[in-house]
Formats: sequence, C-alpha cells, structure tokens
Amino acid sequence: MRRLVALLVLGFATALQASTPSSSIEDFITAEMPASGAPGIAYAVVEDGEISSGARGELLIGSGRMVTPDTSFVIGSISKSFTALAVMQLVEAGEVDLDAGVSQYLDMFSDRPSGSITIRQLLSHTSGYSTIQGNDTPAERSGGADALLGHVNRIAQWTPAYEPGAKWDYSNANYYILGAVIEVVSGQDFATYVETRILEPIGMAHSFVADGEGHDNIATGHLPWFSSKRPVKEGKTDRLSAPAGGVIASASDVARYLAVMMNGEDDIITARSKAEMMCPASAASPFYGFGWGVDPGDGTVSHTGLTPGIETLAIMVPTERKGVVVLVNSGSGMGFGENANLFNGVSAKALGLEYAADQSQWGRKGLFGMFVLLPLLFVVGMIQVGFRRSGLLAKTGLLGTFSLWFPLIMTVALAWAAIHLIPRLFGVSIITMSRYSPDLAVLLTATAVTGVLWALLRLGLFYSGK
Repeated sequence: MRRLVALLVLGFATALQASTPSSSIEDFITAEMPASGAPGIAYAVVEDGEISSGARGELLIGSGRMVTPDTSFVIGSISKSFTALAVMQLVEAGEVDLDAGVSQYLDMFSDRPSGSITIRQLLSHTSGYSTIQGNDTPAERSGGADALLGHVNRIAQWTPAYEPGAKWDYSNANYYILGAVIEVVSGQDFATYVETRILEPIGMAHSFVADGEGHDNIATGHLPWFSSKRPVKEGKTDRLSAPAGGVIASASDVARYLAVMMNGEDDIITARSKAEMMCPASAASPFYGFGWGVDPGDGTVSHTGLTPGIETLAIMVPTERKGVVVLVNSGSGMGFGENANLFNGVSAKALGLEYAADQSQWGRKGLFGMFVLLPLLFVVGMIQVGFRRSGLLAKTGLLGTFSLWFPLIMTVALAWAAIHLIPRLFGVSIITMSRYSPDLAVLLTATAVTGVLWALLRLGLFYSGK
C-alpha cells in the first residue's frame, strides 16, 4: 500500500446509508493532524456499500468555515479514473477501440511519431510520454472551451521520450489526450460529458468538473511555507487540467463512486470493464490499470492526487468491497508539515491494513535545513571576502589560480543541481515546483544565486585589485 500512496497516484446514492465514523480513525486524526499542519481534512469510508464519514478543521485557515464530508475539494489525479471510466463507456458503446491508434480519433496526430500510440497505452501510462513532458503545460491558460484541444495540439508535435509500449512512465500528457478523444468522439466538452454521464448517475451532488470559474464554496489549498502553511491565492478552477486532475468532489461523493466501482454490477459500466480498469494493464504496466494504481501484493487499488495546496487519496480493496477517501487542503512540506502519516494511518485503519509511521522525515528535514544554511553561508562568505581581501590578493602561482577558479566551477555545478537536477527528480521544473513547494523553490534558487555570486565576487575583487 505504501508504494502506491507514495506515487512521487459506491453503489448508487439511493442505496447508501450513513453510519458513525470509526472512533479509531477520529482518535488518530486528533493525534496526527497537528504534526501535518493541515487546516482541514475530510474522509469517507465505504464497506459493502455502507458509508461512514468525518471531517475536521477549516476550508480556509482562520476563516471559521468548517470542513464537512460534503465539502468539495479539487481531487487532483484521482480525476484520471473518471477520464478512464468515460473512455470505457465509449469503448462499450463501440465508439472507441482500446487498441486503435490515437490518430484514428484526433487528426492532429496523423503522420506524427505519436500517432500509433494506442488508447490502451494512454490509459496505462505506457505511451512513451514522460513525467517531465506531462508536466509541461502552457504558462498562460485561456480557460476557454478550446483550451484542452489547443494543448493536445501542442502535445501532438512532441516526440515521445520512449518507444510506445516499452515502459511505464506516469504522464499527465496521456490523460490530456484522452480528454480530447472523449470530446471529439462524444461531441460534448469534457466537463459536460463527465457530469452528465458519470457524476449525476452516481449521485455525486457535491461534485463537478473544473469549468474555468471561481467557486468560493470549495476547500482552499494551503502551501508549505517554512514549517507553516499559507493559503493559495484565490483563483479560477483550471479547465485545461480537467482530464488529468480537475474533477472537484467531496469525500462522501468519492465514496459513492468507490462503492460503484466495487459493487460487481453492470451499471455505470459493466462489471467486466470495472475489473479491467483495476488490474495490471500489461507486462509493461504491472502496477497500473486504467486510471488506477494496483498493488497485487495486498490487493489494493488506489490513486493519489496533488494540486497546489491540496493532497488526496482514494484506495480500495475490491475483493472485500472496502474503500476510503481522504482529502486534505494542505500540501506537504519537505520533512515539515508532511501529510504521509495522516493519509497512511487513516487508510490503514479504515481498511484493516498494517500501518507503520514514516520514520524517514528526519532525513528530509536535514536536507531542507541544508538548503536553509547554504545561502546564509554564502552571504557570510561574501562579507568575509570583503574584510579579508588582502588574503585573496596574496594568491599566486598555479595553486592560487586553482583556488580562485575552482569555487566558481563548484558553485555553477551546485546551481545547475539546485535549479535543474533536483526539480527534475520530482518530475517538474523549478517554476512548477514553486507552485507546489514555494519554500523549497525559494531555497534552491537562493542557493544557486548566492553561491555563484560568492565565487564571482572573489574573482572580481582579486582581478580588480591586481
């Protein structure tokens, strides 16, 4: 389970009954929530079609507006399962073929290297598009009705990073493309299709798809900021991101959805298609189906979601018809204010799985602390260079030249690692990182800038003095 949570992924409303949430879950949240620093949390547990739910905290820190199980959150990449479900509806209607090339449905892929990528490969993240490519979205987003098709037209010009079908690599690009396929094949925009064909039939009354408008009744995200949390600047929902991460839903509604996925009945789609979505898609995708991560080891099916200032988790054990969804309006810091224990603990207690607290936070705290200290040390170094200029001017010979220039080489390498390498380890650019972890992005940038300035100041003082 923990591997899938690190991804770094119901029954109809009339058949559901509410019950009292587990006291063990409530006690765990009471104990763990302060450490995460999350302003609010909502969760819902479904077991054999019956739902229990709970919530704690505020929609917006300091607002006094309380989170409830019916509070809507942007659920991030859990949205991919809704996109996959929509595709399976079109497959069952005979309008989409899982093994057809995407160029059969989207003309912009004709005569492109990516045109042979199949719908099955897009669903299972084996298309060849990389995580980095998937996180490349336009800086300026129109939010208009044609925003999705416009972005997919950009993707069509790219060459996949890998041979289609050769390996698994999680990429939002796959689900942007699938969203466009849904629009073109159905003749409806993505939001209308999902709302009328999935959300409404399931009875998800507190859920909708990002429409490019602002909504003041949904949970506000909070970003990590040096061991505290600060709210995300209010704005409009991101229409472009809808197929990959733009469904907005409450904990109770997502539980209804999970119950439908586990009920073994033909309803929103057939039971056979549900099972196909929740099993490994291919040899190249042993831990991912269609819009769901799968863990054959413990039988769980899950997905996490991450948007600026909000983290989410939905996880099921289909063979036991048990599931849980956890929604938190807070992004994790690096070692400080992390949500991993909160998610893992609630889900383990809800599903009866083993839970062990994450003990690796101290390593991440140490790394974060290092990036706090490095800019300070470089600034101190610049001050010292000014006061000890005579020692700098005394450097002579080959060894002296080396001691003057080597720091520049090292700090340029450090700057490259801070601005380019470390963000790429997270699958993003430094600009994208600033949207999710602004404190870490500030520290990495400060490390890069102050390091190079210190090295250049040494050289400038030496050669100007000569």
